Amino acid sequence: MTLPKTTLTNSELPPPVTIGQRLMRLIRQKKLGAFGGAIILAMILMAVFAETMSPYDPLENNYEHIFQAPNSEHWLGTDRYGRDILSRIIHGSRTALFIGIISAFLGATTGFVLGLASGYFGGMFDLIFMRFIDLFMAFPPLIMVLAIVATFGNAMPYVIAAISVSIIPDSVRIIRANALQVRQAPYVDSAIALGFSHARIIFRHMLPNVMAPYLIIFTAAVGGAILAEAALSFLGLGVNEPTPAWGLMLQGGTEESITGVYWTAFFPGVAITLAVFGFFVLGDALRDVLDPKLRRG
Repeated sequence: MTLPKTTLTNSELPPPVTIGQRLMRLIRQKKLGAFGGAIILAMILMAVFAETMSPYDPLENNYEHIFQAPNSEHWLGTDRYGRDILSRIIHGSRTALFIGIISAFLGATTGFVLGLASGYFGGMFDLIFMRFIDLFMAFPPLIMVLAIVATFGNAMPYVIAAISVSIIPDSVRIIRANALQVRQAPYVDSAIALGFSHARIIFRHMLPNVMAPYLIIFTAAVGGAILAEAALSFLGLGVNEPTPAWGLMLQGGTEESITGVYWTAFFPGVAITLAVFGFFVLGDALRDVLDPKLRRG
């Protein structure tokens, strides 16, 4: 007995799901994550078009307009040097994004490579390496960053390196945990039994299955790096004057806010809060979308 052959024409096949449709579905399902993405998009636009969007030069001192409250000319007021706060916040988004993205990329990627290698090879290498990571995790991230910057200086490369190092331990542990699960999959055992090289197994089978956790780690790490940079600048160990930086603006306006000049610290604080919030909620949304366990739930 032979079964009748059936063929489907193009008109009978379901239409392919476009990227736009997937994006709209994500926005409908994860409204808070979409809000975080909108904040990040606005921040990126500010950084790219800072010269066009800024009403004033962020570095220009104008001692005739010192400590002006928000008004029609200076929407967010001015600081102790008469500089426009809105312009400095717009240009400060460049500093925040540059340090945040570079630090998160270096830290998350290094942790990704090390965690993937530890989870795949296992054995004595994994045992010794993870004890080394446990030693790093014994230090609070901010204390580790402060120690590195205090030792090597607060030049921007050292600030980026210090923040990157603080991201590595958590990234290693998360990626290693996912790599261990993939390592036990039957298709990986089959590839090993067929004599495939380690490089082929890692790049063809392991790496694609741990990319989703990496994207989540990277997104959250950008927010953490922005917060760490702001903390360093607030403590006087980050970016130096007159570079526009949100943490530096917050540090300069803290004492002034006690005397009633609230805007010099309030608006930079709002910028830091929104940026960190945006990256964190976007990371949570990506986790819910990319994690198959959460999708099944």
